[in-house]
This record gives sequence, C-alpha cells and structure tokens, in this order.
Amino acid sequence: MSQKNNRKSEKTVANKYYEPEDYEKQDQLSAGIAETHEQASDTLTEGTIDGKIERDNGENEDIPRKGYD
Repeated sequence: MSQKNNRKSEKTVANKYYEPEDYEKQDQLSAGIAETHEQASDTLTEGTIDGKIERDNGENEDIPRKGYD
C-alpha cells in the first residue's frame, strides 16, 4: 500500500464513530467499532453503587469491605 493510500485509510478510521447500524454492517471497521462499543457499555452498566457482584447463576455477592493486613 502506498503512503498516500495509507494516510487516506488512517483518516477514514479516525473519522469513524459508533452508529447503531454498525452491528448489521459486514465490514471489519464497523464490526470492530460495534464490538468496542459493546465492551465499553458492558463495563459501564455492570458496576453498581451498592458494590454487588452479579454471578452467572443470578446470585448477588457483596464485595468485601475490609482492608488487608
């Protein structure tokens, strides 16, 4: 790939942002952005203010609030 084409490609990636339609698109860039968006959303929504860990079986477990000796 020539340097000119490489720079054009970099600008295309840099100007791309998440759109809900990315989940249906078949190109690698859209799929990557959709996956990254999903991972970020999961990270933000998984945490709770009450400090509980939700297990796969549906049970909630308290995060221990003790120090280490």
